[in-house]
Amino acid sequence: MTASTPATTVSATAWTIDPAHSVVELAVKHMMFSTVKGRFANVAGTIVFDEPDLSASSVSAEIDAASIDTREAQRDGHLRSADFLDVETYPTITFVSTGVVPQGHGRFVLVGDLTLHGVTQEVSLEAEVAGKGADPWGGQRVGFTATTTINRKDFGLTWNQALEAGGVLVSDQVKISLEIQAKLEAA
Repeated sequence: MTASTPATTVSATAWTIDPAHSVVELAVKHMMFSTVKGRFANVAGTIVFDEPDLSASSVSAEIDAASIDTREAQRDGHLRSADFLDVETYPTITFVSTGVVPQGHGRFVLVGDLTLHGVTQEVSLEAEVAGKGADPWGGQRVGFTATTTINRKDFGLTWNQALEAGGVLVSDQVKISLEIQAKLEAA
């Protein structure tokens, strides 16, 4: 490097989502007055994390749609069927970020394309860096939280049943919450 060549630093690092320490949860109103929650057990992906410049970060993630678990086998089977996720035809749910908008103090809006049930829609997630540090095995870990709400009908998930007292069995609004831990990839 000569005196006139500016020094460049690479601050973006690649991290692998740790499925054993990550949770993707959904919550939906049932019968208009109670909430049913479920989790997807199998999530994988890569995060490119640029700590000083969050806007240069990115995410690519994939969820095994058949890994849905609401703690009720009959309901889980219905969710896997063609009425909802249709896991035979659409085995994965994917998210690929298209932008990160820093909000200050480790918070940011993660914008990206969510593909669910064969339909891709842009979604925005309110997100935050939850922490970063060394693990007991000599590696580095980072944590993130994120939330969003989607309308399931936007993704072609239209099955419902009218209730005798009025309203419908399943709300169109689905709240999604993520607790993600990722491990630094080897250089």
